[in-house]
Amino acid sequence: MDRQPQEAPVVLAILDGWGHRDSATDNAVRLAGTPNMDVLWQTCPHTLIQASGSAVGLPDGQMGNSEVGHLTIGSGRVVRQELVRIGHAIRDGSFWRNPRFNALAQRLEDRGATLHLVGLLSDGGVHSHVDHLAGLLRWAARRRFSRVCVHGITDGRDTSDHAGLGHVKDLQQLMTSLDCGRITTLCGRYWAMDRDHRWERTARIYRLLTEADNNRHPDPAAAVQASYAEGIGDEFLEPHRFGKEVLQPGDGLICFNFRPDRVRQMIRALVLEDFNGFPRPTWPGPLDVVTFTRYEQGLPVEVAFPPQPLDHLLGDVVAEHGLRQFRIAETEKYPHVTYFFNGGKERPLPGEDRHLVPSPKVATYDQTPAMSAWDVTDGVISAIAKGVYSLIVVNYANPDMVGHTGIIDATVQAIETVDACVGRIAEATHWAGGTMLVTADHGNAETMCSPEGKPWTAHTTNPVPFLLLEGEKRKIPGVGNLVELRDNGTLADLAPTILEILRIPVPPAMGGRSLVASSSRIRPVAAERTAQFLGV
Repeated sequence: MDRQPQEAPVVLAILDGWGHRDSATDNAVRLAGTPNMDVLWQTCPHTLIQASGSAVGLPDGQMGNSEVGHLTIGSGRVVRQELVRIGHAIRDGSFWRNPRFNALAQRLEDRGATLHLVGLLSDGGVHSHVDHLAGLLRWAARRRFSRVCVHGITDGRDTSDHAGLGHVKDLQQLMTSLDCGRITTLCGRYWAMDRDHRWERTARIYRLLTEADNNRHPDPAAAVQASYAEGIGDEFLEPHRFGKEVLQPGDGLICFNFRPDRVRQMIRALVLEDFNGFPRPTWPGPLDVVTFTRYEQGLPVEVAFPPQPLDHLLGDVVAEHGLRQFRIAETEKYPHVTYFFNGGKERPLPGEDRHLVPSPKVATYDQTPAMSAWDVTDGVISAIAKGVYSLIVVNYANPDMVGHTGIIDATVQAIETVDACVGRIAEATHWAGGTMLVTADHGNAETMCSPEGKPWTAHTTNPVPFLLLEGEKRKIPGVGNLVELRDNGTLADLAPTILEILRIPVPPAMGGRSLVASSSRIRPVAAERTAQFLGV
């Protein structure tokens, strides 16, 4: 790079799943060699911010996740999440009066059709919650449905890998007490919740739901126990059928996942007549489908809990001021820096460019801990060099996606890869005179084992790091050359911080506030050390 670009960008690097925990025990972040993050942490303004629970619109004590994290970052406010919203509807009784549910019930009663309930059996609260399924079953019992089939997806990723057995037993007990419903199929989320167009996986769940075969198992709990005995946990549970019922034209289906990104691939296969992801020997359409939330625009389904309107998000405000922005991530996290970051809007904003880097086609990411991080980094550096973008948002998926495997050595490699990428981007941003913000959307890789010593594959409630590398052309206004960051911040404070750096007024709709302390100072020697580290 010989010539400085005209536009000095603000670069927001989101290290997905890079949480903070002091102890190095079973902590892939602490066990990894991270010279770049170490020096930046020592020499740049930094703090820890909250990314879970009520700080991001979830119940207290509920771990954060990528969807919630990116929505909170992009909106600059605490948004009541669907987990809370639906739970509140069950508690206040409005769930039973939901017009989409009751209209579906009336149509099925008129036709004498079967009701199918499909979703993740989990108390992780990331994609679904078993309490919501319990609410649906109680509603179905009130409506006196005679045929209710539950098609359960076991988790093992946002929960322990053997939690599914307890959920299956609890579900069976509830259905017996209500005299409503039966578990018709089970399979792991590996098959049912792919989001990377691995259609061979989706085809397995599609055939399970639509094709009756004679290879039926007598008992769901026994099938799960047998899977455990073979060393197969919940995530990878093979598709199992327990009843003869399959999806038929005119049947009703309610999908109770509230997070869209990992369920819409399966739903597309079930509801789209012109679907071409894989050959379908039979299509059960047209089905009468209600989804808990909107999975994507244009699907022929009803939505029980429509999106909450959000305006004046970070991307909106940047676009309204005529500035250009760039979003980049690999496949696994691309929806998060686009769809979720923009508050559930599919289309790019005016002046918003996007770049999708394909994720490696492997069964699990411990096989390739680097994933596509180097290509993502090249894309960021190219965007900086163009000199046209005021805001660049990049996500590194490695700490989260490799952390979900529970394999600590591979996660350490993932952390070290991302650290090297952060160093490259920091150097490019500094050269361009821009300012770089480094943070995470939730914790994961910093906790790799449970208190019982078993692999921990879920997210955490730990805080996440936030550091700021200030550039010559993107100085914090009003505080000279020296900045400090305040404590007690949350992900909702990132958008106001970025707008302050861009010298754009923060809209009243944003409830967050800048992380820059009102009386900012940074040690001059620290700034000098950072410049030396970057070789400038």
